[in-house]
Amino acid sequence: MLEQFHVPEDIAVRVDHVALHTAVTVLLTRVGVPNDDAVLCADALVSADLRAVETHGVSNMLRSYISGFTSGQINPRPNWKITRETASCATIDCDEGLGTILAQKAMDIAIDKARETGAGLVSMGNGRHLGMAAYHAMKAIPHDMIGQCMTACGPSVLVTDSAENGMGTNPIAVAAPAGEEPPFVFDAAMSMVANNKIGLARRLGTKIEPGWIADDEGVPILERVDVPENFKLLPAGSTRELGSHKAYSMAVVVDILGGLLNGSPAGVIAPRGHNNHFVAAYSIDAFIDVAEFKSAMDDYLRALRNLRPARGKERVIYAGVPEAEADLDRRANGIPLHPEVIDWFESACAEHGVHFDLLK
Repeated sequence: MLEQFHVPEDIAVRVDHVALHTAVTVLLTRVGVPNDDAVLCADALVSADLRAVETHGVSNMLRSYISGFTSGQINPRPNWKITRETASCATIDCDEGLGTILAQKAMDIAIDKARETGAGLVSMGNGRHLGMAAYHAMKAIPHDMIGQCMTACGPSVLVTDSAENGMGTNPIAVAAPAGEEPPFVFDAAMSMVANNKIGLARRLGTKIEPGWIADDEGVPILERVDVPENFKLLPAGSTRELGSHKAYSMAVVVDILGGLLNGSPAGVIAPRGHNNHFVAAYSIDAFIDVAEFKSAMDDYLRALRNLRPARGKERVIYAGVPEAEADLDRRANGIPLHPEVIDWFESACAEHGVHFDLLK
C-alpha cells in the first residue's frame, strides 16, 4: 500500500500480533462464529495487517464482520456444500457464509484436486466478503503450487464511459513460490483504488490522487483533493484514453468465473451484499520439476530487482516484496493500529464481555 494509507508512526499504537489474533478470535465467537472458523477468520485478518494491507485487516474489516454477523447479513454457521464436482473442479454454495472463512476451505479443496490432477478450480456462489485475496492464493505456496483467488463484488465502480456503477472492485490475486527470494504475490482491485483506501484516507485526513475517483456525473477528478462527501470510484486506468477499458474487462472476467460460472447473478444484477468467488491451485510438479521452477523464479525475480532504478527512485521491487518486509517488521515490533481502532476494540470487548488486553 502507498505510505499515505499507513497509520503515522507518531500516533500509531503497536500491538502484538498474537494478542490481536486472540482478541479477534474471541470476539468472533461471541457473535456466533464457531471457534475453528473464528480462528480461520482471525488468521486472514491478522495476516493482512502483518503484511501492511490495513484495508483488509482487523482495523477495517472486523467491525464490519461483527455487524454483519449480528444483523444476519452474514451467516455465522453456514451449511455450505458442494453442488457440482469433477476430479478437478467444484462449485460451492456458500449459504451466505463469510468468504474470508469459506475461501480457505475452498482453497483446501482446490489444493487436494491439484495434487491429484495437476489443477484444482472452485467457483463459489452465495457468499459474503472475501478479505485479502492474496491470503487465499498464498495458501497454495507451501504445497509447491501456484495459487489464484478472485472475488466478484457488488457494483461500486464506474465502468468505462458510464455515469453509473457497473462493476465491483473485483480483486485478482496470484501467488507463486520461489526458492530464496520472497514469493511473487500479486493482489489488486480492478478499480484505481480499493474503496477501503478512500475510507483510510478520510480517517487519516490525507488527500487522494488525481484520477482515483469521479464526481456524481462520472467525470474523473484529475487533481489532488480531500475526500469529497460524494464520489464514485474509477476503474484502473481512470479513462478510456489511459486504458480503463482493460480493468473494466478484467472485472467482467472475475464476474464470469466467480459468479456466472456457479449460477450467481453478477455485477449490476447481483443482490446487494452478495459476493461470489473463484479460487484455483496449479501444481508446479505437473508442469516442471519444482526445484527447477523455484531456481528459475529466483533468477527472474532477482533480475527484476537488479534493474537500474529510475531517477529519484531507490530501488525496483516486484509484487510481494514490500509485504514480506512488513511482515518481518510487524512480527518483531507489533502491528500499528490507529487510536480510533484501539478505542473501538475496547468498546467492542466491553460490549461482548471480552477482556481487553491489547495494550499489555
